[in-house]
Amino acid sequence: MKNASSSFPRVVIIGGGFGGIQLAKKLKHKDVQILMLDRHNYHTFQPLLYQVATGGLEADSIAFPLRKIFKGQTNFRFRNAEVKGVIPERKAIDTSIGEFSYDYLVIATGSDSNFFGSRELEHFTMPMKTIPEALNLRSMILQNLEESLIETDPARKTALLNFVITGGGPTGVELAGSIAELKRHIIPKDYPELNVEDVNIFLVEGAPTLLGPMSAQSQRSSREFLEQLGVNVLTDTKVVSYNGEKIVLDGNKEILTCNVLWSAGVKGEVLEGIPADKLARGNRIKVDNINRIIGYEDIFAIGDVASMSTEDYPNGHPGVAPAAIQQGQQLAKNIERLINKEPTEAFKYRDKGSMATVGRNKAVVDMGPIRFQGIFAWFVWMFVHLMSLVGFRNKLVVLVNWIWSYFSYDRGSRLIIRPFNRESMTEDTHVK
Repeated sequence: MKNASSSFPRVVIIGGGFGGIQLAKKLKHKDVQILMLDRHNYHTFQPLLYQVATGGLEADSIAFPLRKIFKGQTNFRFRNAEVKGVIPERKAIDTSIGEFSYDYLVIATGSDSNFFGSRELEHFTMPMKTIPEALNLRSMILQNLEESLIETDPARKTALLNFVITGGGPTGVELAGSIAELKRHIIPKDYPELNVEDVNIFLVEGAPTLLGPMSAQSQRSSREFLEQLGVNVLTDTKVVSYNGEKIVLDGNKEILTCNVLWSAGVKGEVLEGIPADKLARGNRIKVDNINRIIGYEDIFAIGDVASMSTEDYPNGHPGVAPAAIQQGQQLAKNIERLINKEPTEAFKYRDKGSMATVGRNKAVVDMGPIRFQGIFAWFVWMFVHLMSLVGFRNKLVVLVNWIWSYFSYDRGSRLIIRPFNRESMTEDTHVK
């Protein structure tokens, strides 16, 4: 069992997302040894994955090396490894590079796409939770546009040019808007042989409205913006099945399509060794008011994978970056208190608002009682996301890309770097 030679308690953090990074940063000057484990050696800024998928940004502009984030933090160590499971009775975790012990374990593994038990949907649809998945999606979109130029079968050509996005949350809305802008500004120039009217975009949402957690005003505005961009918005509509060529919706509505982009749900990424009775709705781990897993003294969960039931949030806090960041910051304080045998302090979520962009000059923002839409909301959305990126270089690269795209109506990353092949996808790139 691997352990560093130190008399300080070891805090093992599984996951280099928003919560894990904040926790490790806040423990920088504390008398602990920190070990972070992640299957990737970089942090992904997930809110901008859709721009990678649609050619607006290169992947490395929204990723940042984890080791570089903690450069100079002497109590921090990182290991690039796949965590296989937790062994609570031994206070150990099993990984692809061996076993590690812990004094305090923090699970910050985030969430994965939820296909609600359908292996068919899992295989044939395209999720977008990681950079490899976003690159697969970009390649698929571009390859299908290329193939449509030479396809002679009308039904097949229709399927190649129909895009269906499932899920009307922020990811689905932003993805639908981005593809609509591809249709409006890019396809006519890159593919003059195509009749742009043959390209159809559908956004399918099972609930009566888009952007469920946001205000009614933002819900209405987001739908209006999408329809202005030519997106067919189908609410109160659920997916029944999809075989790779035809999607069936309830009411026996069928759409021929080779492009189904899945953003209809997420579930927590729970490790082996966490009992099923510790799980709540959405495959999230039940935690108490200091993010400690119910029934354990030294194992914690933060971010998307954690479910802290409160009066305001009976099903747990929203799976957004601010919640994970705040939980990581508060847990750092509580771990120090536990080490010093001091009383802990309950976590209280400070909701800073919600926002979503639909397209050029179109966004919706809810900040408490203040709600606004349109171009000002769009600039606010850009500023918040730009400031949230890790690393000055990434901020600069993204800003330059956005300015260039705004004035040129162009996107510079329409590259098929690695051809997409559904049958050869690995565990990390989609099928599990």
